[in-house]
Amino acid sequence: MLSLERETVELGLEQVPGWVAEHRRAGFEAFSGLSMPAGEEVWKYIDLDFDVRAVALARGPGDPMAGSPYAGGLAASLIVDGAVVSVADSPEGVSVTPFRQAIADSPDLARRATGWGVPPDDIFAAAHQAFGSDGLLIHAGRGVASAQPVVIEIQSTIPDSISFPHVGVWLEDNAELHLIVVQRSVEGFVVVVPVVEVVAGDGARLRMTTVQNWGRGTTGVAYQRVRMGRDADVKTGEVGLGGALGRLDIGFDLDGNGSNCEIFGVSFGDQTQVMDYRMVINHRGKNTSSNVFLKGAVEDQAESVFTGLLRIAENATNTSAFEKNRNLVLSEGAKAHSVPNLEILCDDVVCGHGSTVGPLEEEHLYYLRSRGLSQERAERLLVRGFFEEIIARLPASVVAEPVRQAVYAKFIEAQAEGRV
Repeated sequence: MLSLERETVELGLEQVPGWVAEHRRAGFEAFSGLSMPAGEEVWKYIDLDFDVRAVALARGPGDPMAGSPYAGGLAASLIVDGAVVSVADSPEGVSVTPFRQAIADSPDLARRATGWGVPPDDIFAAAHQAFGSDGLLIHAGRGVASAQPVVIEIQSTIPDSISFPHVGVWLEDNAELHLIVVQRSVEGFVVVVPVVEVVAGDGARLRMTTVQNWGRGTTGVAYQRVRMGRDADVKTGEVGLGGALGRLDIGFDLDGNGSNCEIFGVSFGDQTQVMDYRMVINHRGKNTSSNVFLKGAVEDQAESVFTGLLRIAENATNTSAFEKNRNLVLSEGAKAHSVPNLEILCDDVVCGHGSTVGPLEEEHLYYLRSRGLSQERAERLLVRGFFEEIIARLPASVVAEPVRQAVYAKFIEAQAEGRV
């Protein structure tokens, strides 16, 4: 195991281009001056009981986990404990390349596609920049239209370790890509800090689904950044099921005129899980649009957090932006925090936001029971219906059924044990 120290950063830097070494060293300088989150607004409601500096980096990948039901039987490229261990065949016109190879073979592309989206402003982001040394670069050429999904599995298999997997995605103008990212880990204490950075060129189309199914003892602090060109269209689906803490920090930059993004998400926390979503959507181009719709449920002593900001720049005329967050609180000890926000610096816009937090509707339960359903069956039907609106809209249809089953199983188990 390797400590998060300067000596670890310097390992192998003599074998990489100067810009890579400079990037990692800058990350370490930031890391050295930062503390663990303690009440800052962007970490509000989150209580971390460990110091990231005390967690060690694995010297190499462990044994890969068995295949995931969320991959739909498709071959996946594997990043295990922060290291690329296998690369699956990719669709025609699409390349999936380990970073070390991409830096050697396509240095300009590697430099443009990675490291731009997540500044080292907090200790986890800084640690990723400093100690993240491997990952995958996905490149879709100009005009390529790929119907076959590219599947990436991010796994953490070594207890008491930390890893920093990275995925960079570059879509040339008018390219089309379908991407599935599955995140899993073993049981026991694990810290994982994945970063996914996407550049979508003019007219590009991306359909991306991320399934977070960390082990119960995992602290997952994930970052996702998307930068969009003119008339680019990006639709993402976010699924949160596992982890002690499952945090996702999302940032979209709609820089190009006419760009559009849609974000659909579903999460379910039980026992003492915390599902934490932080989101900023920047509308900078003209005639841009965004639609955010997240649904979550919590039971037992679980908590969910959503803070979302739709930011409309001064000259971003004719913007359309909407943000909704709906939450079910299924046990007295569970909590849901929802804070949607708007920052509008332009007059010619149509925007809206809203959130709800509450239990199952008594009126709906009464109606179903009056039709002969038991209390238990009525509750199950309402929970299933609550999530179905989002599950049916996930970009990757192959993940819908396993996600549906996983969400439903959480509630049925809690019912059987008298926890809801």
